[in-house]
Amino acid sequence: MTDAPTPPVADTRPHSFTRHGVTIDDPWAWLKDPGYPNVTDKDVLAYLEAENAYYEAVMGSHKPLADTLFAEMRGRIKEDESTVPQRDGDWVYWTDFEMGGQYRRWWRKPASGGEDQLILSEPELAEGKEYFNLGAFSASDDGRWLAYAVDDNGSERFEVRVKDLESGELLPDLIPGVLSELVWTADSKGFLYALVNDNWRTDRVRWHKLGEPVERDVEIYFEADEGFRVGVSETQSRKFLIVSTGDHVTSEVHLLPADNPAAPLLCVSPRKTGREYDVEEHDGTLFIHTNDTDPNFRLVTAPVSNPCAWVERIAPSRHFYMTGITCFADWLIVEGREDGLDQIELHRYDPAIAPVRIVFPEPSYAAGLGDNPEYAVTKLRLGYESMVTPGTVYDYDLATGELETLKVQTIPSGYDAGKYRTERLKIEARDGTPVPVSIVYPKDFPRDGSGKLYLYAYGAYGIAIPPGFSTSRMSFLDRGMAFAIAHIRGGDDLGQQWYLDGKLEKRANTFNDFVDVARGLIAKGFTHEGGIAIAGRSAGGELMGAVVNSDPELWGAVVADVPFVDVLNTMLDDSLPLTPGEWPEWGNPIEDAAAFALIRGYSPYDNVTRQAYPPLFISGGLNDPRVTYWEPAKWGAKLRAMKTDDNVLLLKTNMGAGHGGKSGRWESLKEAAEEMAFVLWQLGIGG
Repeated sequence: MTDAPTPPVADTRPHSFTRHGVTIDDPWAWLKDPGYPNVTDKDVLAYLEAENAYYEAVMGSHKPLADTLFAEMRGRIKEDESTVPQRDGDWVYWTDFEMGGQYRRWWRKPASGGEDQLILSEPELAEGKEYFNLGAFSASDDGRWLAYAVDDNGSERFEVRVKDLESGELLPDLIPGVLSELVWTADSKGFLYALVNDNWRTDRVRWHKLGEPVERDVEIYFEADEGFRVGVSETQSRKFLIVSTGDHVTSEVHLLPADNPAAPLLCVSPRKTGREYDVEEHDGTLFIHTNDTDPNFRLVTAPVSNPCAWVERIAPSRHFYMTGITCFADWLIVEGREDGLDQIELHRYDPAIAPVRIVFPEPSYAAGLGDNPEYAVTKLRLGYESMVTPGTVYDYDLATGELETLKVQTIPSGYDAGKYRTERLKIEARDGTPVPVSIVYPKDFPRDGSGKLYLYAYGAYGIAIPPGFSTSRMSFLDRGMAFAIAHIRGGDDLGQQWYLDGKLEKRANTFNDFVDVARGLIAKGFTHEGGIAIAGRSAGGELMGAVVNSDPELWGAVVADVPFVDVLNTMLDDSLPLTPGEWPEWGNPIEDAAAFALIRGYSPYDNVTRQAYPPLFISGGLNDPRVTYWEPAKWGAKLRAMKTDDNVLLLKTNMGAGHGGKSGRWESLKEAAEEMAFVLWQLGIGG
């Protein structure tokens, strides 16, 4: 790069450790501040600031392009956007943005008619703050109180406040260190919440009574297993409060009567390793969604009086992956995916009545239940989108089967779906497994291999990536690029077995699927080696790290946001917030020599070699509790020292944010524009 500034070089300091007879040298280990989460080490901060200064210097000449992209993306967003109002009891609730506003305002009005009432203003709460994130938000059943949680530094240790919606005053009640939903008791005099401990693990549930000192809050549940996380919720009927605990493979659910939270917890079924389940309730019967006999899940029922007496209601299906259930007063709604596409089934409680499946118009799409807070419903609120169809909100009439369009995402600068084409492809991986790929491209996109393509994937924790709509993506499409999502193993796009086939000892499938999809798209004429930009976040960043090590020649640009790349060191450090709970996903290298060898074999940081690497854009967050800042920092430092090419490598650390990057819709959009400018620059696509 001509006349480019000189990138910083991190010191190397001798550091090694031995585990299972193997000695690992890690000369960049000093980038982990021993005082974390308080990062005060002057050398660490100086290095991160030097990298940020280098980032600003390199990207400075591309600021006009980033500004253009930001203006385009902002122009596709309705500045005074609002949600479709939805009734919950005596009130109708909705949110909106002011013109130019970064954050939402929360509103309600009486369902019987009356004046609009502003119940919470995020712009006021965020004023003067570098970072702001509203977490849990819950109005009491009687409509009098609002409990909400705020994080103002990205650490995800939320502070809970309570507002009197009649007077507009804040109660003195203040609860720090919360990471959960806030679930009100039936009398609206208190709520349940889950606390994080010093290691950022939600290990206990407490009951707060309004007006009582927080130190007197009643501990409802404590989880002794350091690998499990605790959460709170409620049944759709609001008869029961739910205390759930689990890790990535095992769960356990306890119930409390919402009108008597002082009652003993009712355990639905004691935990069994490898079994997951969740619970709904209808007229004294529990409806339990579980994978106890099949990874595609089944539905069983049991009386509340005998919750372990499970009787099968819906058997597991080879093709239909049951992802969840909701019990309304007259309807049992079953959600799932068939061959990777979302489905919504409507069941009557009488099993003799055949279920009805809602039919959607496109061959590839994303759909699901929207905001449906009430129990007795005649219409279902649904959300729908595809890679060419903007987000649409429907009401589905349960009596007639009619879909009423309530809102279609507004794109102020204009949108013509006819300019684009979308397909759902299947590309064979090296082991013969067909991998689904969702792709969208301009209708005149060349299929002779000359095109440029952006390929995205995640591939972990059983998280599916739906083929949804994106206004930001249009800036790629309108510059002639294609955009593809690889539905690789490690997600549960095709069912839980798809997830299981990409974790632990099968982790290599995730990386191989991604590479093979890229090569398959090349073979189909969509692009060529070096014409592919790739991106992944968090565990998807681990994917980026693995494939730049294995197949660097394929990629023309790589974006790795808050990448989980120092996998071996993190899984060996059980003092870190997430590590014990992550062992079911990755393996426990502390105790298991085979897991140690497996992780060491693919951990991106440990497998950086002296070779040419593609252009890289790496981001991190100083306050990130999920992927700690030193993972991207160490990876970037090692890549700088080892790579043999002249391609640019950028490391950007948000010094006042966490895992999600900057807050506020425009600030986060600016970050997206910068990353997009980097990609276009590296692929040789003009502004």
